[in-house]
Amino acid sequence: MDFRDTPDEAVFRAEVREFIANEYKSDAEPTASASQAASAGGAAAMESYKQWMRKLATKGWVAAAWPKEYGGAGMTIMEQFIFNEELANARAPRPGGIGIAMAGPTIIVYGTPEQKQEHLSGMLSGEVVWCQGFSEPESGSDLASLKTRAVRDGDDYVVNGQKIWTTGAQYADRMILLARTDVEAPKHKGISYFLLDMKAPGVSVRPLVNMAGTPGFNEVFFDNVRIPRRDLLGEENRGWYVGTTTLDFERSSIGTSIAQGQQVEDLVQWIRGENMTLQPTVKLELAERHIEAITARLMSYNVISMQNRGLVPNHEASAVKIYAAELNQRIQDTAIKIGGLRGQLMRPSSASGGADKSSAANRYLMAKGKYTRSYLQAVASTIAGGTSEINRNIIATRGLGLPRD
Repeated sequence: MDFRDTPDEAVFRAEVREFIANEYKSDAEPTASASQAASAGGAAAMESYKQWMRKLATKGWVAAAWPKEYGGAGMTIMEQFIFNEELANARAPRPGGIGIAMAGPTIIVYGTPEQKQEHLSGMLSGEVVWCQGFSEPESGSDLASLKTRAVRDGDDYVVNGQKIWTTGAQYADRMILLARTDVEAPKHKGISYFLLDMKAPGVSVRPLVNMAGTPGFNEVFFDNVRIPRRDLLGEENRGWYVGTTTLDFERSSIGTSIAQGQQVEDLVQWIRGENMTLQPTVKLELAERHIEAITARLMSYNVISMQNRGLVPNHEASAVKIYAAELNQRIQDTAIKIGGLRGQLMRPSSASGGADKSSAANRYLMAKGKYTRSYLQAVASTIAGGTSEINRNIIATRGLGLPRD
């Protein structure tokens, strides 16, 4: 691929870079997305994220891939890539989340004019937060086996059941919900897609605290929740096909690969700031992480180059996902080794002097146990967003042509 920008792309990159330099000012730890804001900082982080989204909205940059007629930026594949790359380089939050990435594009395709008018503007302004109600305790990889029921009752549907692993549900205003409306039909053909008001009577949310002590995801329970028929998206019993709808938006994971390189750079700055003496094996490990982060970025470039040529990355995207997820775990493991015993603390110890008497680098990197939390959170990297096992099957069958089990 050609790593150079075209003249038009160079102008756009300069515009994005200047806007970020002028408008993005944050002393807080970087938060890449709405889901990370929910996991890392709670309500305060969510409000900070919303404020940044409002600034992006003034440029029409919240929904990069949406058509301009619906308030999106209508960016080309390469413009989306440049936009995401510059945000990642600046460590600025990236627009996205369930609303922009999933609910909005699906409403654009299947929604009525009334549904588009009601829901799209709130996503673009950042005022309305969405969550995803797909997975259930016994329906994860085999999502079509879901059991949450929606029974028609006059002009409403009455919903009973449970969803789980619902990121940010405790802060969400709306949920894209899959529920079974025909128990007699084959499992893929009896599901409907709803736009649920999270404030509706009968909806209850119970945060699930992960190993790092943060309530990033939740259980959501439905007890005779009434959903108006106007909030059915698409046709009844056709929700599975509505749910698989995607639009052509940038999926190169460039933000993830850049962030991983920045994590390695932060480790190096921390080591220098603290004048640490490392074992030779740890030095080699740190060098490997640096090389791996560059490799991840090049893999992202490969995906975006395919999309720019009109191709659809399939097993290539799965390879990027696996590599990035496992690299995240390796980076956090290296950080814990470098930190030693203090690298395992969730907060600086006041008995040893506290954060106020440590260096600026140490305060930034160790405040509230940054690497301890990241190490614990990284365990889920190879599970969330498609397990490594499923992605390896995709690579084997679709990439290498191997037979299914």
